[in-house]
This record gives sequence, structure tokens and C-alpha cells, in this order.
Amino acid sequence: MQRPALLASAVAAVTAAAGIAWVATAAPAAAAVVNLQDVVPAPVSAQPAAGVTYTLPSNASIQTQSGSAAATDVGNYLAGVLRPSTGYALPVTAAGGTPTSGIALLLSGADASVGAEGYQLDVTAGLVTVRAQTAAGLFHGVQTLRQLLPPSIEARTAQAGPWALAGGRIVDYPRYAYRGAMLDVSRHFFGVDTVKRYIDDIAQYKLNTLHLHLSDDQGWRIVIDAWPRLATYGGSTQVGGGAGGYYTKAQYSDIVSYAAARHVTIVPEIDMPGHTTAALASYAELNCNNTAPPLYTGTEVGFSSLCVGKEVTYTFVQQVLAELAAITPGPYLHIGGDEAQSTSVADYRTFMNRIQPFVGANGKTVLGWHQVGQADHTANRVAQYWGTGTSDADLAAAVGKGDKILLSPANKTYLDMKYTWETPLGLTWAGLIEVQTAYGWDPGAYLSGVPAGSIIGVEAPMWSETLTKLADIEFMAFPRMPALAELAWSPQAVRNWDTFKVRLGAQGPRWTVQGINFYRSPQVPWGTVTSPSPSISPSRSVSPSASASSSQPPSSGLVNGGFETGSLSPWSGTGCSVVSSPVRSGTKALAGAVTAADNARCQQTVTVLPNRTYRLSGYVRGSYVYLGATGTGVSASTWTPGTGGAYSQLSLTFTTGPSTTSVAVYVHGWYGQPAYNADDITLTLA
Repeated sequence: MQRPALLASAVAAVTAAAGIAWVATAAPAAAAVVNLQDVVPAPVSAQPAAGVTYTLPSNASIQTQSGSAAATDVGNYLAGVLRPSTGYALPVTAAGGTPTSGIALLLSGADASVGAEGYQLDVTAGLVTVRAQTAAGLFHGVQTLRQLLPPSIEARTAQAGPWALAGGRIVDYPRYAYRGAMLDVSRHFFGVDTVKRYIDDIAQYKLNTLHLHLSDDQGWRIVIDAWPRLATYGGSTQVGGGAGGYYTKAQYSDIVSYAAARHVTIVPEIDMPGHTTAALASYAELNCNNTAPPLYTGTEVGFSSLCVGKEVTYTFVQQVLAELAAITPGPYLHIGGDEAQSTSVADYRTFMNRIQPFVGANGKTVLGWHQVGQADHTANRVAQYWGTGTSDADLAAAVGKGDKILLSPANKTYLDMKYTWETPLGLTWAGLIEVQTAYGWDPGAYLSGVPAGSIIGVEAPMWSETLTKLADIEFMAFPRMPALAELAWSPQAVRNWDTFKVRLGAQGPRWTVQGINFYRSPQVPWGTVTSPSPSISPSRSVSPSASASSSQPPSSGLVNGGFETGSLSPWSGTGCSVVSSPVRSGTKALAGAVTAADNARCQQTVTVLPNRTYRLSGYVRGSYVYLGATGTGVSASTWTPGTGGAYSQLSLTFTTGPSTTSVAVYVHGWYGQPAYNADDITLTLA
């Protein structure tokens, strides 16, 4: 592996070409005012007022509907978004009479068409007013208000402003009542903070449901008091091994409350009768042979089943659903029902017909994958379609029995599918899903033989076989999740790919400020970000001599630390060394000696610029080898389950946040796996 010499002049030239400025200059000009029509999802109606602009003053207040605690909550939420970046006090007060200045959130006077979740937004030169019939409508109006302000409004430190909005009126309401995302916390477990962050991600695009896939072969993620080993043992691992994890009832309730404050409903799923190895391993009596299988950390499907013929199975299901219903205020319990290849057709029907009444007995409605159409209909049942075609026998059976349909066609909505063959994360079994593929279909006319009136909405599932961190989740969700959110919210008549891709591209700077790791699809004309200022002080500057500093952010070339010299530095880590074989190029490579207690993480710290997108690439050899970068506002990684004895490339992109100055580039193996190797690791500006 050869490390090329990088002359300072060459680095400076490449850096200049990349648009990086080393000497601070005057603050950039104020960003252009966002047009009312340019938000995502597209509004039903937007009427600009020519020549009218509202600028938020430093003494502004947020006035909410008098006597409404729910409206006050929305006002406090909005203040929490605006205060850090503006530096303004923005007191939240009850509206007395008719507001004439500042921002008003009112539960009266909205256009009659807005319904339960819509809103009317009026912007004049002196006042911004959001009107709705419910607090949910006010909350959705606030999301639009956020997008009408400059992207730097999302910064967590004070920015220079000004904070201007275009004048006019928006009247807006959703096409579908169910607008959802799903997060698989079973294949890989994600903690409470990660789930909350994803709730914030989906709520700003007016999605109102988060479906949590709480059980599968690889892990059980919720405490059930009557069956405690489900969590403590069944939740003790995940794909690839590792600690796994689970939510206590208090943590789950915290997630539910956090979501409710953002007008998002949690739908919990216990997948049955298949996808149940974690449960079967926890309790031998749930198996037909009374023998518990080992915990499972692979990614195969269709091999497990609860024992349909044993009465204890139904005691188990009844107690699990009762405990889950008691801590879930939303209307649905999701009972899974997919990929039950190890359950006969007759047993499947018997099982589903036995357990569906348990859901109703707990005051909830059955939601299941569309294979539930094989079983008897229950009141208001919803079948979630995940197939890749436009027709399906089980789906037809469900519709024929009176089921409503939730659309999640895997080849359109599965956010864990790769964008392209080069995408470092994700799977491909349902096809590649670029942004236009995710956007370019009509939910109301997609399924053959299913009337538009049977469709209750759209959900975007995120399965986690290859995802281990928040940065992975967001990279696969953005920009496809906002695209699917527009399908679920906006009327078909206002949707158009050519205009949407421009509106979507304008969201990029906003995501950059928020620290969201997103895929910069070449199908989208991405907007450029005006970097949020570290402070609003005009005296902050950088010495011109900094351009020759050794801490320059990398613009190209290897960051491998000179393995060819035989020295590990600047890499470090327990179990890390430089070896002569096997190598991919040159005569030296990095090696990590993994043990049962140490994953041999080798890393080096690299200086980077804020608000820039970088590409990290490397070649690895071994089983369960990870490549990633972490730092303030950055957490990105990718992995391979195995390279077959040869070197295999891993690559990923990440975007630094407004306060990111360095990242730790790392590679590591997995506990108990053989030693791994890495070579030709590069970090470049994307």
C-alpha cells in the first residue's frame, strides 16, 4: 500500500477547487425568502402576496389560543425550535383579543376544509397566524412555518438572521389519515434517544405514525412482566452478535409520550406466528418439542413458528398483547403475520383466528401484514401490503373481507433498500429505490382491484439488518422519507417530479444544519448551505496563516497513517498493529486482533470542515468488519458480514455539522470473531 506524498501546494489547489475558504470573510448575504409553494410536502393551496414580507423581530412573542393547553404546548414546541438560532426570548403567552404582531397559533377561524389535521397559515407584514381546528393541525402548520424560514433557523446556536417569511396564505390538509414510518428495533436495537430523534425527523414532514417492530428472530425489545425472559434473554443479542437491548415499560411510555407531543402515534408490533426465535429461545414451552433453540444473530427468515397446537401459546399471546395494550394509547396493535413459511396454511389460519379477538378485547384494532387476509376478518382490520407487485391473492382476500389497506410496497417504500448498487448500506431483494422511484407512484391507483376508498395511507418501513446507528437510519431515510411523506399528505394533482426534486433539493441545507446524514442523490439539484455561524459576533476571524497549518481538513488522499513505514501512528487502539501480510497493495496493512472482550477498534483523529460532505472508503478482510467515522454531529458506519478471505471495499458518506471540527475515523471487528485486516483507507470531500 503506497502513501503518496501530498505537497502543500497540491493540497491547497484541490482545496480551492472544492470551494473551501481558509480565511474568514464578512457574513454572507441573507438567504432568499422561501416561496410559499416550495415546502415539502406540497400544500393543497398556496397564494403568495406580492411584495409582502414578514421579518421576525427580536421582541416578538408567540401567542396561543386562550384556554387551550394543547395550543400552548405547540407554542412551546415552536419556541424551542426558534430560540436557539434567533437568540430571541420569544415568550409564549395566551392570546388576548385578536393578535396584531408576532406569531399567533389559534384554534378558530381556519378554512372549513382543513379538517382534523390541516391548517391555514397567513403571513402579513406584521403578523404570522396559524389557524386550525385541532392542536395537531397547529403542529403541522408549525412545520410549514419552519420551512418558510431560512435553513439556519434549525441551528442550535445563535445566528445572524434576518428571519424573513414570504407573505401570503396557505390552506393545507392531508390526503391520508395514516402517514407512517416503521423502525425495526429487533434486528439491531436502537436506544430511546435514537427513536426520539427519528420521531423528530418524521414529524417535521407531517408523518403522524411510528410503527415499532418490537420482536423478531434476532431480538425481543419490550419488557413483558408475565414473561420476563423475553427481554432479559430474548433481547440480549442482535444481528451479528452484540449486547442487543430492550425497552423497559417506563422507557416505552417515554417514547409514546414524546411522540404524542409531536402528534405522532406509536404502533407496536409483535410479529407472529413466525419471526419468533427470540421468544422460542426464551421459553422452551413455546416450542412444540419443548426444547428452546439457541438465540439467533443471522438474517434468514421463515424458519421459526410458535407452536399452534399448544394452549400455552395462546396464554402467552393473550398476556403479551394485554400488557402492550395497557401502555399503548394508540388504536392499533400490529400482530405481524408475514413470512410464516414454517407454519402450515391451516395452522396459520387457526392461530390468527384465535389471537385476533385478543386485540379487540383490549380495545384495539388489528393491524397485520397483508397475509392476515388468509384469516377471518375482524372489525376495522387493516392489512399492510408489503409486496412488490400490484396484485396479490392474500391482499385480494383481505379487501374482499372488508379490510382497509395500508400501503408499504417494498419496491417503493422500503427505506432499507439500496439507492444504487454502490450504496454502502441496505439490501436489494426488492430492487434499488432511488428517490424518483420512491416518489413516482400514486397510492390511490397503485393496486389492481383495490378501490381508492380502501386505502387508509402509506407507511415507509426501515428494516435494520445492515443498520447500526442513527446516521445509518437517517442516510437511508433522507431524502426518500420526505418524498413518501408527500405521497401521503399532498393531493395527487399538485404532485410533479420536476418541481418536487427542486423543492427537495432546497431541503438539503436544512438537513445539513440539523446534522442529518443524507444521501445526495444525483437525481436532485441540491441547494448550497450557508454555514451557520459559530456565534453572531462580527469579530470572529481566522488567521491567514491557518491555510498552511498541518490541521487542514482533508481534501483528498490516504489517511492510513503511513503503514508502509511499519509505524501504526497516527492510528491507535488495543489489538491494532501493522502487518506485512495479507495486504491489498504495497507491503503493509492494518490488522486488528479481536478477542471475546475487545473488538480491536483502530482509529485516528482527522481534522475536517463543518457543513461539508465527506466520503470514507477502505478495503477490509474478515468477518463482521466495520468502517466508520464519529465526532460532534457525526455518527456514520458501514459493515460487512464477511469477505470470503479476500479484501472487499466498504464506503460511506457523512456530512459534518455546524460545530464539527474533527472526526475519529475507525475500523473494528466484532467480539469473538477472527482477526481482521484493513488497507487503502481514504477520506475525501464528496
